[in-house]
Amino acid sequence: MSSIHSFATSYDEARDKFLAAARIADAWTHRYDNPTKGPKGEALSTDLAWLGPQDASKVVVTISSTHGVEGYCGSGFQVDWLAAVGAAGLPDDTAALFVHAINPYGFAWTRRVTEEGNDLNRNYVDHSKPYPENKGYLEIADDLVPKDFSEQGKAAADARLAAFRKRVGDIEFFRAVSAGQYSHPDGMFFGGGGPAWSNRTLHAIVEQYLKDRSDVAVIDFHTGLGPYGYGEPITHYDIDTPASRRVRAFWGESVTESKRGQTASQARDGLGHYGLNRVLQEPKTRLTMCTLEYGTFDRESGQKAFRADHWLHKYGDPLGREAVAVRAAMRRQFYPETDDWKEAVLFRGHQVTRQAIAGLQRGAL
Repeated sequence: MSSIHSFATSYDEARDKFLAAARIADAWTHRYDNPTKGPKGEALSTDLAWLGPQDASKVVVTISSTHGVEGYCGSGFQVDWLAAVGAAGLPDDTAALFVHAINPYGFAWTRRVTEEGNDLNRNYVDHSKPYPENKGYLEIADDLVPKDFSEQGKAAADARLAAFRKRVGDIEFFRAVSAGQYSHPDGMFFGGGGPAWSNRTLHAIVEQYLKDRSDVAVIDFHTGLGPYGYGEPITHYDIDTPASRRVRAFWGESVTESKRGQTASQARDGLGHYGLNRVLQEPKTRLTMCTLEYGTFDRESGQKAFRADHWLHKYGDPLGREAVAVRAAMRRQFYPETDDWKEAVLFRGHQVTRQAIAGLQRGAL
C-alpha cells in the first residue's frame, strides 16, 4: 500500500530510505560516488537498485533528481514502488532499474543544476560539435541574474525583462529563458562545457545495464511545470515514427509530444531523451522514454526562485544567512510538501510505471 511517508526531508534521508526499501525488496544495489560534498560536508552519490532477472530482455527504468531539488518527487516514488510493489509487479523476463539521485549535488544543495553549474537536461548534446546558439538569452542574461539583487536592482532588471517579453511575445521569451544556453556557465539553463559527472554516470549505467536489452522504458521524474499535482508524460520523438507510436500505445492520450507542439516545456537541446536515444538505438533496442513532469506552482514564481539561486551561487554566500530564504523558495517551488501533492505523485507514478511495464510486454508494434 502506498504511503506518503516514502518522501524525505533531505537528500541524506532520501538516500537512506531508498537503500532501506531496496533491502526490503531484496534488490541488488550499487553506488557511484560524486566528487563533491553536500552543504554539511556529507558524501554524495548516485545509487542504483536492480530488481528482477539480471538477463531480462525487458527493463523499466526510473530516474530521480535529473534536476537536483526535483529529486524529492522521484525518490519518494522509487521508495514507494520498492516497498509497496517490488518483484511482484514484474512479469517474466522483465526487470526494474532505479537510478536514485542522478544529480546528487543539486539534490543536497537544493539546486536544479549539477556541481559544474549544468542544467543536466540541456547537457546531453554532442560536445564535439558547436553548441546551439540562444540569441534571446544573450540579450537578457545580465537581467536574469543581475549583480545588484537589491529590491531596486531587481525592479530595474525586471522592467527590462518585461520590455523584452513584450517585444518578442511569451513563447519567444520563455524559449530565450529556458530552452537552454551554452554561453554563460554561471547562468540559467546552461548545458555546455563538456559532459557533466551526472551525464557521464548515466551513460556508464546505460552501457553496463541496458545496452543489450531488446526493450527499455525510461521514466524521468521532474517537477515544476503544469497544473498542481498532475503528472504529464512528455516525449520528444519525431512524429509518426515507431517510437512515437509506442509512446501512444504505452501511455495513451495523456502523453504529450513536443514535436507536435503539445507541451509547455521549451527544452529542445541536450535533453536526456536525446542522449539515451543516441546510445540505445533501434532495431537492437526499442527505447520508449518519457519525462513525467508534475505541476507545482506558477511559472513566474519558479523563475523568481531560480534567479535567486543563481545569484546566490554567483554573487552571494551559499552557506551564509541569505541562503536560507533562497533554498526555502527553491524547495517549495519544486517540492510542495503537502499530503495531497504527494498522494497525486504516487498515484500517477504507479499508473505510468504500470503502463510502461505492460507496454514492454508488447514488443514491436
